[in-house]
Amino acid sequence: MIKFSLIKILVIFLSFFIFSQAHSAEKNELLKVEWSFKGLTGKFDRPSLQRGFQVYKEVCSSCHSMQYLSYRNLGEPGGPEFSIDEVKAIAASIEVEDGPDSQGEMFTRPGKPSDKFKSPYPNINASIAANGGAYPPDMSVLVKARPGGSNYIYSVLMGYEDPPEGMKLDDGVYYNKYMVGNKIKMSSPLSEGIVEYSDGTEASMDQMAKDVTTFLSWAAEPELEQRHKTGFKVMIYLILLSVLVYLSMKRIWLRIDSEE
Repeated sequence: MIKFSLIKILVIFLSFFIFSQAHSAEKNELLKVEWSFKGLTGKFDRPSLQRGFQVYKEVCSSCHSMQYLSYRNLGEPGGPEFSIDEVKAIAASIEVEDGPDSQGEMFTRPGKPSDKFKSPYPNINASIAANGGAYPPDMSVLVKARPGGSNYIYSVLMGYEDPPEGMKLDDGVYYNKYMVGNKIKMSSPLSEGIVEYSDGTEASMDQMAKDVTTFLSWAAEPELEQRHKTGFKVMIYLILLSVLVYLSMKRIWLRIDSEE
């Protein structure tokens, strides 16, 4: 009886494994990029972060919010590291609703570094209505919220193609070979030269996709560089500790052997 149950479990496991392999084979593998911030000593590319913010501001911010970021974060260590004057100028370019004032009225004012990134919509329902029933997700932690992380975001941005022959798409739906189900309600946000980089870098689709993905990766993990530094120090400490423990144990056993 037990043997029969084990055989059933084995058959079920093999069936599930074969199905999983077949299912994964049907999906397109994500594009792989050698990101500078990956690995034990990985760091963000500062110029890429600044260009990525420019892509977000000029292209993505018209639909996607970043509610967990403040403008002052753009000048903090480990991030794009804009100067204080640049951060103030970026914030001041945004009109923010504030109040009430002494008369009980709301008013608008230029943004301050302490303000959160301004949302393009007043509420979720407005964002859904403006996008044909599709909710544009907040981008603050989008990289962490999607399987594949940075490679997934980059792949989706680069994955727009004409649909395969015989595949029909509804109005306002686009084919993307890396999107789950290959259907997405967002049209391709990037096109050659849509952004004019302030540092003179050529704004190709590939470059913009990498830069904005780098920026979104930092937004999702702003402490990444500090965590890498701490992890590196901990590893060195553990190695040194292990050597000391080994030498101590060796000395103790030598003393025991000599006494015998």
